[in-house]
Amino acid sequence: MAAMTLVEDICPVPDIRRTDMDAAVESARAAVGLPVGARIVAAMSGGVDSTVVAALLHKAGYDVVGVTLQLYDHGAALKKKGACCAGQDIHDARLAAEMIGIPHYVLDYESRFKDAVIDQFADSYLKGQTPVPCIRCNQTVKFRDLLDVARDLGAEAMATGHYVRRAAVGNRSQMRKAIDHSRDQSYFLFATTQDQLDYLRFPLADLEKPQVRGVAAELGLKIAAKPDSQDICFVPSGDYRTLIDRLRPQGREAGEIVHMDGRVLGSHAGITDYTIGQRRGLNVAVGEPLFVVKLEPETRRVIVGPREALLTASLTLEETNWLGDEATVVEAAASGLPVLARVRSTRQPSPARLALIDGDVRIVFDQGEEGVAPGQACALYDPADPDRVLGGGFIRDTTAVAV
Repeated sequence: MAAMTLVEDICPVPDIRRTDMDAAVESARAAVGLPVGARIVAAMSGGVDSTVVAALLHKAGYDVVGVTLQLYDHGAALKKKGACCAGQDIHDARLAAEMIGIPHYVLDYESRFKDAVIDQFADSYLKGQTPVPCIRCNQTVKFRDLLDVARDLGAEAMATGHYVRRAAVGNRSQMRKAIDHSRDQSYFLFATTQDQLDYLRFPLADLEKPQVRGVAAELGLKIAAKPDSQDICFVPSGDYRTLIDRLRPQGREAGEIVHMDGRVLGSHAGITDYTIGQRRGLNVAVGEPLFVVKLEPETRRVIVGPREALLTASLTLEETNWLGDEATVVEAAASGLPVLARVRSTRQPSPARLALIDGDVRIVFDQGEEGVAPGQACALYDPADPDRVLGGGFIRDTTAVAV
């Protein structure tokens, strides 16, 4: 086969760091922890991270099978202006698998993805929530359905390109942050169950992104300089409101914009245009900066107030997942376990404690946390060992700090 070029001319060249290939292979082998020759399914998205995982595991002597999921209409992504390599993910994964020398399968999961992720995304906005579709995708399609496929293929483990660490401690597995904290994806994987974690492997845990690109470049892989995806994958235009309007037109019902003191300040064209913490686009002028502090889908009211009204004293978790030492999250909450709570992927975890109030698992912050919205995820970490993930849940409701 002819040598493959490293990068298409239209893509900017990111930071690519020369990497010790032998050390990278040994790191991957250590992350897998299985005898050489064991079958491993590599989830290949078409990006550089998952491609390097497949290549490293093959080079380490494992029986690697590549699997790519078709989740949405890739034709739409091709039309996105200004995008690098958009719409090429499946093609890139197939080409990479051929070059690496491993079998590769593409599974059509569009219907499952729509039901589990896209519809849930649209419904969340109708409820006045702020969803995190990447977590839903990992929780359902990737780490539930795809793991079943891997087992059906006779694999002893499934490997992904996520930047997170799996550590075997006794007879259980812990989830921990990756060595590259700027790339750490543990927030998006808090819903990974203990059974799933025992089966999963994350060979990039000890590598930084420029090193991963260096591995790809040394192997001659075309995707070495492929840009990282930025947008929600099923909204190639970046305009998620247009998608919601198409799927849930009832969200386009007018309502009032009301100050938290009761004053009606104006009107809006649809509650799905707003999220908690939003300042721009309110189209009301009262001489002071105002933010969306609450959404009331039943009355179609958008409640606004000063920035300090965004401070959250506590929140209620639902759909919880627990990876801590206690038997259940309810047991941990009943004991008032101290935790570090992370409510957004771009924000540092904040000191808090678990509490069990009227049967609900709640997070009580040591100090007010700003901009917490129902529908978001809250990942929990161990204050005594901040790299360790304890689990988390989705935010059902919040209680504000008294203003």
